[in-house]
Amino acid sequence: RSSPWFIQLSVGMAVFTDIFLYAVIVPVMPFALKTKLNMDEEDIQSWVSTLIAVYGGALALVSPLCGWVADHTSNRRTPLILGLFALAGATLLLHLGPNIAILVLGRVLQGISAAVVWVVGLAILVDTVPAAELGQAMGLVFFAMSIGVLLGPLFGGLVFERAGYDAVFAMAYGLIGVDLVLRFLMVERRIIPKAEDLEGAMTAEKKEMQLDEISSLDLKSPKTPVVSSFQWTDDKPTKPPPPALYVLITSRRLLSCLFGVMITSILMAQFDSVLPLYVKETFNWDSTAAGLIFLPITLTAFLSPIVGWGVDRYGARWFVTAGFVALAPFELLLILVTKNTLEQKVTLCVLLAFIGITFDMMIPPLLVEVTAVIAAKEEKTPGIFGLKGAMAQAYGLFNLAWALGSFIGPIWAGFVNERLGWATMAWSLSLLSFVSAIPMAVWTGGSILE
Repeated sequence: RSSPWFIQLSVGMAVFTDIFLYAVIVPVMPFALKTKLNMDEEDIQSWVSTLIAVYGGALALVSPLCGWVADHTSNRRTPLILGLFALAGATLLLHLGPNIAILVLGRVLQGISAAVVWVVGLAILVDTVPAAELGQAMGLVFFAMSIGVLLGPLFGGLVFERAGYDAVFAMAYGLIGVDLVLRFLMVERRIIPKAEDLEGAMTAEKKEMQLDEISSLDLKSPKTPVVSSFQWTDDKPTKPPPPALYVLITSRRLLSCLFGVMITSILMAQFDSVLPLYVKETFNWDSTAAGLIFLPITLTAFLSPIVGWGVDRYGARWFVTAGFVALAPFELLLILVTKNTLEQKVTLCVLLAFIGITFDMMIPPLLVEVTAVIAAKEEKTPGIFGLKGAMAQAYGLFNLAWALGSFIGPIWAGFVNERLGWATMAWSLSLLSFVSAIPMAVWTGGSILE
């Protein structure tokens, strides 16, 4: 229960459950809004994009708070379990919500649950897995995420088509039950910090206390020569370390990584809001077929642990840069898919498969880069993050960046597709991907300019 493989299994299951329940209603939403809420056809695209975007907004707002709480508590399993209860509440609202306001509230609760899973879950994983194997572990996390992205729309569309709306949520409740068992069984295990890290952290905190003592002495007896009555443990005094969050957000390397995370999220979220409706309108597909269209993107997910293995050995820079560069032409070629022919259906599936491969090249390196930034900061200045560390806060920022992308992506893709057309949506996102490769090449793994 405390072994690395079981913790990886539990965190992987938590990620899978979160993504599956996010994705299971993607192909169902357009049909449910029309049949359950009697929404006008012209309003459906806007509300589908809104329901996806508010999830990202909630994820963005809650993630930094989750990171701070996780770094300042001795038990990370408890918030992980509470997050699952939030997910259960969200699922209930989405299932029984009689109007659009309740559905929006359900998606907000889903976003809060996702913040807990990704921030706390990844922090637990980093605490457990040796640094030399972290890339492969993160690859497995992305594999679990990709399987959720694959099976969510597939099962959502299939079950909705064959058994109806209630059956989709019965399946969701069953999955939550399995996940709850694993989260209760998991016993958190945190790797003991190195002696030199503890020494650095304790020295920093000790000096902070010494500064407070000097101020106190100075206030009580201004005429007392403070320096002669107090001796520094080092050659000269140093300032107390700045807050961990400040150290993180002033790191150009981490900011570059977070930018890459946000762009990746935008590029992935675009499909959630437009793809089911586009294939329905272009190919006259039903909800089952609309769910199946996500299959090509996620079938390549088995490559992500292999990419993680490569990142452990060769670094993250060129994997993530190549991913952004390679995605651009495949995204651009989506403009060719405009007619209801077998040839164009095959073309769409092939393009989506290659886009899926580029995502496999981008996400595992970015996940590992967050940990690498923390390690580099600690190596340069031991104890800079204090005894509590900053891993969960770093992944809180990762989640914030991902959430911003989840918020922007559906709005960008949905509204551009609706008002300017499929081709404009495709070429604008293609350009975004290509330009985003530049900061990835410059700062991932440390600046190449230094």
